[in-house]
Amino acid sequence: MVIKKDGRRERFERQKILQGLLKACEKRPVATPKLKRSWMKSRGGAGVHERELTTTKSANDYDRLKKLDKVAYVRFASVYMDFKDVQEFMSELKNLLKDRVKK
Repeated sequence: MVIKKDGRRERFERQKILQGLLKACEKRPVATPKLKRSWMKSRGGAGVHERELTTTKSANDYDRLKKLDKVAYVRFASVYMDFKDVQEFMSELKNLLKDRVKK
C-alpha cells in the first residue's frame, strides 16, 4: 500500500511511478531502458518488503534519477517530494548545484 500526501491509502502501482519518471525525462537525453533498470535497482533495496510506503518516503529513492539527469530529477521532485514552500525547493536546487561544483 502507498500512503498518499493527504493520508489516503492506495494499492501500490509500479506503473504509476514509471509513468511519472518517463514524464520527467521527456525530451531529456535519458534512455527509457536505462531509466527502468535504474529504478528497478533502487526498489531492490530497503523498503521493498514494507507493507506501506509513503509517497514522499525518501529522497534516496530518487538518487538514481538525480545521477541520470538532474533536470529530470528536479521535474520529478517538484511533483513527488513534499516541498512545503519555495524555500525548500530552492534548497534542493542549491544542493544540486553544490554537488555539481564538487565534481
